[in-house]
Parts: sequence; C-alpha cells; structure tokens
Amino acid sequence: MPSLADTYYADSLALLARAREKNAPVLAALVPIVGASLAAGGVLHTFGSGHSEMIAREIIGRAGGLMPVTGLFDPGYGFSENIVGYGTRLAQRHDHHYGFNPGETIIVISNSGKNASPIEVALYAKQKGLNVVGLTSLAMSSTAATVHPGGQNLHAIAHHTLDNLGVSGDAITEITPGRFAGPTSTLIGCTLLNLLMIDVLGWLRDHDYPLPLVTSQNLPGGMEANIELSKKYRTRLSKLIG
Repeated sequence: MPSLADTYYADSLALLARAREKNAPVLAALVPIVGASLAAGGVLHTFGSGHSEMIAREIIGRAGGLMPVTGLFDPGYGFSENIVGYGTRLAQRHDHHYGFNPGETIIVISNSGKNASPIEVALYAKQKGLNVVGLTSLAMSSTAATVHPGGQNLHAIAHHTLDNLGVSGDAITEITPGRFAGPTSTLIGCTLLNLLMIDVLGWLRDHDYPLPLVTSQNLPGGMEANIELSKKYRTRLSKLIG
C-alpha cells in the first residue's frame, strides 16, 4: 500500500501534467505578448496576496530567470486582502514607484479568485492599459462568491486565465475520512510561470533580441553581469539585482 506521501507525489505529478496540457494554448498566446513588451523595454509585473505571493516572487530576480520582472508586495502579507480598497492602494503605490505602462503584462495570482485585493489590482492594471493574466483555480474562482462589490471573480476580469486545476480547499490527499492535506497551487503555479518565462526567452532569442537573463551571482562574473544589465531597468524593478 502506498504511503500518503507516495499518493500525494503521484497525484501531484499527474495534476501537473494535466495543467501543462490544459494551459498550453494560453501560454502560447501569452509568449509573443510578453516577449514583444519586454523587447520594447517594458517589464512584467506580478502580484499574489497571502500565500500566493510565493508564486509571484518565484520569477522575480532569480538566477536563470528574466531580469525585467517586478512585483507588487503586500506589507500585510494578505491580512487585509478582503478590505475593499486595500488592493487599489497597493496598485497605486506600485504604479507611483515603478510605473504601469500600457501594453505591459501583469500576472495576478489568487487561488480562490474571490478576494478583494487581487481583483482590485487586476482592475487597476486593466484600467491602465495592461494585459491582465489571472492565475487561479477555475474550480474555485467560478463557484466561490467574491467579496468584492463589483461582483466579478478574477477569471472574469482577466484577459487571459491560467488554471492551476486545484480542487476546492487546495488539498488533494485524504488523511482521514473527509480530511485532506497536500496543496498543489504553489507547485503548479510556479511551474506554469517558469514555462512561460522559458518560452518568452525562446521568443526573444528567435527574434534576435538580447536575452535579459539573471546570472547566478555564485558563478564567475555573475554579479558584474547583473549589475550591468540592471542599469536598463533600475527605476522599474521592485528587487534590484546587483
């Protein structure tokens, strides 16, 4: 009999494979949009409230990733994510410091798709002319009632939606009858974003644009390369590299 960990591992890998297959058309549509924006000197924005901030941070300023990625960070770690107006203020603050430029893309991450902060960030960015991508569990976002007075969940606001295929409650392994553990939203969300980053780099390469890659500072010359590259984006990035 497989252990609980074996069951979780097998089920997570199977879900990951299904998520990649289901989201492949959306990822393919996003690649030239993000690629063209970065080629023109733009940046990619991310936002996740609460635990979803881990996914948003996954592609910000990391070795082997894209330099021009900037994040909206909630100093309250999601504690106030359902106070109406709070997400709008977060978006305004980010816009003031780093700029939301028309034609750029923002990825807004919310597993439930119903909380006020991510919805308000998406609405603000949409109003500023950004391409809005929602990363959510459609099983939850399409059934859970939003707390935002606008009445729409994240997937209904976004121009494009990535579905992490998560179940309600974000836990897939039954521990005792009716009690589940084993989240999947972080594993699948981070993988989907890294798949997008890899193919954006491929698009830039294939269209003969320079590759704005972050180099590990643990490699010879890595820090120096990052310092030089970051000069182009210094006023736009929430995390400076080098």
